[in-house]
Amino acid sequence: MWRRSLAIFTITFFTTTLGAAFGLVPDAQARDHLKIVGSSTVYPYAQAVAEEFTQKTGHRAPVLESTGTGGGMKIFCKGVGEQHPDITNASRAMKQSEWEMCARNGVTDITEVMFGFDGLTVAQSLEAPDMDLSKVQLYMALAKEVPQEGRLVPNPYHQWRDINPNLPAMPIRVYGPPPTSGTRDAFVELVFHEVCKKGLLPFWKAKKVELADPKAFKQYVREHCSAVRTDGPFIESGENDNIIVQKLMADTQALGIFGYSFLFENEDKLKPVRINGVVPSIDTIADGTYGLSRPLFFYVKNPHRRFVPGMNEYIAEFVSEEAIGPDGYLVERGLVPLPEAERQKVREAALKGAPIERFRK
Repeated sequence: MWRRSLAIFTITFFTTTLGAAFGLVPDAQARDHLKIVGSSTVYPYAQAVAEEFTQKTGHRAPVLESTGTGGGMKIFCKGVGEQHPDITNASRAMKQSEWEMCARNGVTDITEVMFGFDGLTVAQSLEAPDMDLSKVQLYMALAKEVPQEGRLVPNPYHQWRDINPNLPAMPIRVYGPPPTSGTRDAFVELVFHEVCKKGLLPFWKAKKVELADPKAFKQYVREHCSAVRTDGPFIESGENDNIIVQKLMADTQALGIFGYSFLFENEDKLKPVRINGVVPSIDTIADGTYGLSRPLFFYVKNPHRRFVPGMNEYIAEFVSEEAIGPDGYLVERGLVPLPEAERQKVREAALKGAPIERFRK
């Protein structure tokens, strides 16, 4: 009798162990709630969707973590199963290197959902003097190296007036996101890289001519136009953008960088810095006249849809017209909606779990 029991135990043990090892046993089945990580910019939108989803379906509330876009990608890409998140939010598109990291860990069935637009805003206290900055001035204030006399030097500027005498005699003090943040990536791309690539300074125009090969110039820009200064004027303030809001309320001489939704929700405390004369708003972000706009995303680990209760319903709620349409509750929180035809395409792809194709070419 004991031999028969031992044989059954042995067969069960090895079947379970091997099944788990080869993905035959759904580890995620043991979990009764969604795990979501990623962007601090997308966090308020995901939180609003989670509240609606929980109220409508009766499912347990998702567990949301604000880890930053880059941090979220690292966690999301670690594997498939109960211990790994189901969704990661992102304030920029997934990078090729992140896709490869996912693929190495068996995370290859992913759906990319671009659900709307956001403006990357520079804000200040209501009590501060009004400011209007160009992208060149932002670059000169915050880049680690800037051109002087035909060469790159460590950034020497410590007051805004040092860059342009028409700017306030205030210290350059900007609270912003850390390197793991998609907001940081977007700021570097939309400000630093644009100044360099478009030759907005004579130095970069000359470099563009000197490095006529587009690939060579692109590599040069990545190496020399991506670093944010680390000598004091730029202050990393973590992944929680509400901390930056609090710092600006206490420091009337400082500026802060975060997503438009945080400015939208704190208009009674903060005001925007104009960028090239344009104030961020739903309209200026949507029509492109505000130069710091960017798309927002979330990424779905499709194998988890089969095993995590409510996952499909959460995704359906997030891409519903009630959430992301022109009168949706996410627009009321600062989201800039996609055009109607684009919303429909996004909705269909999200619901059917369409795979990312751009990395498979």
